[in-house]
Amino acid sequence: MGCYVCNGATLMCTMGIAPSSLMVLPLKKVLTCNMPMATIMDNKFPVNIIPFGLCTSPICPTFNKVLGIPGPCMPAIPAPWMPGSPKVMVGNEPALTDTSKLQCIYGGSISIVMPGELTVQQ
Repeated sequence: MGCYVCNGATLMCTMGIAPSSLMVLPLKKVLTCNMPMATIMDNKFPVNIIPFGLCTSPICPTFNKVLGIPGPCMPAIPAPWMPGSPKVMVGNEPALTDTSKLQCIYGGSISIVMPGELTVQQ
């Protein structure tokens, strides 16, 4: 059983060199542990997804291919978090759970390392 995700959750990308935080705007007015609860649609860079330091993916446009040096992380995320909660909706969107993942078009897989709260489980 996983936990629901809220503002401040810790994220990591397989192509990034540093962890990041999930930023959830309080637009839906649903809280968990007094923090805005995330949905699968909280996937926008730079509103929800903050850069992961440098990107090590050679297909990232900021990667220096001549020198093989990572460049600034600029996540490009075309789809929502998956799979999301099959049972709980926040507004009209599935709640985000700590087992959900995002795929960056530059090859990175973004996962939730710490959901921001550990008391409300699905």
